[in-house]
Amino acid sequence: MPIQTRRERERAERERLIIAAARELVEAEGWEAVTTRRLAERVEYSQPVLYSHFKGKDAIMAAVAVEGFADLAVELRAARTSATAPRRALADVGAAYAAFAEQRPALYDAMFTHAVDLPFAGPEAPAALHAAFDELREAIRPLAGEDDLGLLTETLWGGLHGLMTLMRGGRLRHEGHERRLALLLGRFSH
Repeated sequence: MPIQTRRERERAERERLIIAAARELVEAEGWEAVTTRRLAERVEYSQPVLYSHFKGKDAIMAAVAVEGFADLAVELRAARTSATAPRRALADVGAAYAAFAEQRPALYDAMFTHAVDLPFAGPEAPAALHAAFDELREAIRPLAGEDDLGLLTETLWGGLHGLMTLMRGGRLRHEGHERRLALLLGRFSH
């Protein structure tokens, strides 16, 4: 194996290790706890090694967000493809989105509420971002009729995100969550 190939593989493995450590730390203690010093200690590399991979905490957060979008895409795809009918697929995708936001709050925040240096809503966006959005689009495609599929998908996403953000922030009671979600998704499946 050429030395360059081995070095590239080792570099990629260090990056995966740093991102994994950041994800573990953020889910346990929140983004405030993620510092390059703490990450360096966790992965047993020096801070300069971390900085050779990421410019700082913001770049680490962006990398974590990209991984989160990849995870979300997998979960949405599983929900969509296991359903037997279009309305059921949309309901299952909506439930999977909501569960993701509730079960991984710090990851969800990195993806959707914290400012991260990632391009969104354009061809230059990372593939994982497109994949997650595409799963929402594919869930609503059979129900879109004559509506603009892109705008309809953005509206669905906005509704899901709004419900989750308001509930997680204590602006909506948790007791009505299932019903609100059903009402929102029902409006898209008529």
